[in-house]
Amino acid sequence: MSTSEKIVLAYSGGLDTSVAIGWIAEATGAEVIAVAVDVGQGGEDLDTIRKRALACGAVEAYVADARDEFADEYCLPALKANALYMDRYPLVSALSRPVIVKHLVKAAQQHGAGTVAHGCTGKGNDQVRFEVGITALAPELKCIAPVRDLALTRDKAIDFAERNNLPIETTKKNPYSIDQNVWGRAIETGFLEDIWNPPIEDIYTYTQDPAEPRDPDEVVITFDEGRPVAIDGETVTMLQAIEILNQRAGAHGVGRLDMVEDRLVGIKSREVYEAPGAIALIAAHQELENVTVERELARFKRTVDQRWGELVYDGLWSSPLKQALDGFIDDANAHVSGEIRMVLHGGRAVVTGRRSGQSLYDFGLATYDTGDTFDQSHAKGFIELFGMSTKLAAVRNQKNG
Repeated sequence: MSTSEKIVLAYSGGLDTSVAIGWIAEATGAEVIAVAVDVGQGGEDLDTIRKRALACGAVEAYVADARDEFADEYCLPALKANALYMDRYPLVSALSRPVIVKHLVKAAQQHGAGTVAHGCTGKGNDQVRFEVGITALAPELKCIAPVRDLALTRDKAIDFAERNNLPIETTKKNPYSIDQNVWGRAIETGFLEDIWNPPIEDIYTYTQDPAEPRDPDEVVITFDEGRPVAIDGETVTMLQAIEILNQRAGAHGVGRLDMVEDRLVGIKSREVYEAPGAIALIAAHQELENVTVERELARFKRTVDQRWGELVYDGLWSSPLKQALDGFIDDANAHVSGEIRMVLHGGRAVVTGRRSGQSLYDFGLATYDTGDTFDQSHAKGFIELFGMSTKLAAVRNQKNG
């Protein structure tokens, strides 16, 4: 590569991506532009991260506060899809990658870069999410991964940082790999790689120990067409809804998950997650769907929801199928409006009340007491017709032994 070529790097501000700036420059001769995207991961502010990137050798630093964008354009579609990979994981990391990819491509186009770099290894899901996502938005861009492609190991990173006096901490090594954003937090590696070892309380930060005694917290969440718009009657944005429930549900230990997960690359991986806001919101949304979505539509939507989650997990956010499913899911949420009351306590978010002007629940049809409007005389003929095909098959089987 010539010295005039530029490479855009997904930059977190940590050791590996800070070292990657100089490592890429030495290996390729290119100038490096660092891109940092705030998706609600907490920690250092963007200005501090920008200054560190420049101090580590970046020629430019592109920083973006994408918290509302992430909540509105990525977390909200996941909520409408009740997205839980393997019926449990609320796509914490998988959801953040497409918004980071969007800003990497934007930065590359602004600065005339022909290559995008990321810090993923060759055995995880994220390399696929970044590279397929970039290809979908800008197929002309090339991708490299310093850890995978340029032999940047952690011991080499520490040595490089010390030799070049980079302004980052190199002596402490967190025993875990942690990825977090406003939708949740993922913890892996270290002693957790032995799947017999239980998680310890020290690994959690979004949630409190659910076994600790505390008073239950009752919350009412208002939805409009699948979107949470108020909590306890106070209007909220999508981001605020997640943040408030992260605090309130997290205080009761809601949203802790410990699972062995099927990675896209074919291996099984032990993952520990905490996603209090996501789990509470999905539970509330699912129950409001139960009240407002017609039976056949609801049954089919469960299949669509599962496939949507698999596509996003696999890094296919911009695929034609996922985009087509988005249209179905939005349409299916057209009547998902109303209120859900939940009690947060002991690690659980339990629905205790539902109320909706779009409800399909008819008290007169459902009650067994006086006022019942259901005509039970229709049931006998219905059962006869409904079971006709089964009855005919049974008669045939008896006849043929």
